[in-house]
Amino acid sequence: MINEALSGGCLCGAVRYEVRGAPFKSGLCHCADCRKITGTSFLAFADWRPAQFTQTGAYSTYDGRCFCPVCGSRVFCFGDDQVEIYLGSLDEAPNNLAPQFEGWCIRRETWLPILPGIPMYPRDP
Repeated sequence: MINEALSGGCLCGAVRYEVRGAPFKSGLCHCADCRKITGTSFLAFADWRPAQFTQTGAYSTYDGRCFCPVCGSRVFCFGDDQVEIYLGSLDEAPNNLAPQFEGWCIRRETWLPILPGIPMYPRDP
């Protein structure tokens, strides 16, 4: 379990953030929205509570999803009681934040290998 602070940001460095402590959930999402916003087959994410999150730099938003207005990198997403971090935006790689589940597996690419022991849900868990 990760208990230290993790930092991340956009490609150009204009938007930076830090999350402290362990996320309360992590996963992979194969839904149409996540595929579109990442430009790939799925989104790897982890969610923290807003009190665990700090951010610097100006960002733009579309439907709650935040991105850098300079370089266009997508970095995080705000929910009612969570901040979802796009794991590819973390500075550390690998970061040891393994998915706890996969969602929207009805849209999962057949060529992706199965992750042993990870529950797979046809839609949102």
